[in-house]
Amino acid sequence: MNNLPTVTRNLLIINALVFAVTYLVPSLDIEGRLGLHFFLADDFHLYQLLTYMFVHGGFTHIFFNMFALWMFGRVMENVWGPQKFLFYYIICGIGAGLTQELAQLGSYYAEGLYAYQQVNTGTAIISTGEFLNLWNTVGASGAVYGILLAFGMTFPNERIFIFPIPVPVKAKYFVIGYAALELFLTVSSSMDGVAHVAHLGGMLFGLLLILYWRRHPGSDARFSQNRGQEFFNRMKRNFEARQRPKQPRQPETPTGRTATRQDDMNYNARKQQRQAEVDAILDKIRQSGYDSLTKEEKKRLFEASRED
Repeated sequence: MNNLPTVTRNLLIINALVFAVTYLVPSLDIEGRLGLHFFLADDFHLYQLLTYMFVHGGFTHIFFNMFALWMFGRVMENVWGPQKFLFYYIICGIGAGLTQELAQLGSYYAEGLYAYQQVNTGTAIISTGEFLNLWNTVGASGAVYGILLAFGMTFPNERIFIFPIPVPVKAKYFVIGYAALELFLTVSSSMDGVAHVAHLGGMLFGLLLILYWRRHPGSDARFSQNRGQEFFNRMKRNFEARQRPKQPRQPETPTGRTATRQDDMNYNARKQQRQAEVDAILDKIRQSGYDSLTKEEKKRLFEASRED
């Protein structure tokens, strides 16, 4: 857990704590208070557009959401940095909630609920107001689906394993397949209790945000870069500066004699090789984070920071 980037780790912890409280202290009615109610219901509160994504309806629900967040969220946070990643996650979650609200509004009018004072649920006759309070959405699925989309768009050709498919699948096909499945389940009006339209909403808002960032390259400048990445960028600049000779001088060989032209060529070749090694390591950090380095690469980077 300590190796996870900050935001991903904290999101996992918060979701786990809320889940534990939900089932250990049922009297608090966490789902009822923090879940996202239909905006025409008496139990609706604006803050629920944020809080609902930290509440889950069962172990399977939270397990798969948190597994996907752990698997793909840590990668995207290393690529984007903590602030940009958190902003994207929250926007996708809120967007998913708004999409679900819009779908519920459609059902409200399509079923003519506005014209009735009471509703027969099949087991009891309750007021329409009580019935609308039962429309409650919980879970981080919308935000997580946005993260899946971001991973697929950032690393489209990365191969991943999906149970029970026995062969790896490219990320772009994985994302397209999931989106198509959710669209089918939404259109088929499956009564499985899953907010499929919210999943699509999270992906839609994520897509719009990524396209906006790509078409306006400077629009995400307000998000400070990951401090760790900036540290390595600064290390690279310092390393390059130290590699430049301060003043022309003839390097000496280990025996103390003046270097020949061949000695100069060997020295420059070694310097260029060291620079290439450091550049490759820093590029790997920017793509996958510091934790992706091997022990040898970390040692080489440390040695490079101390070389004059």
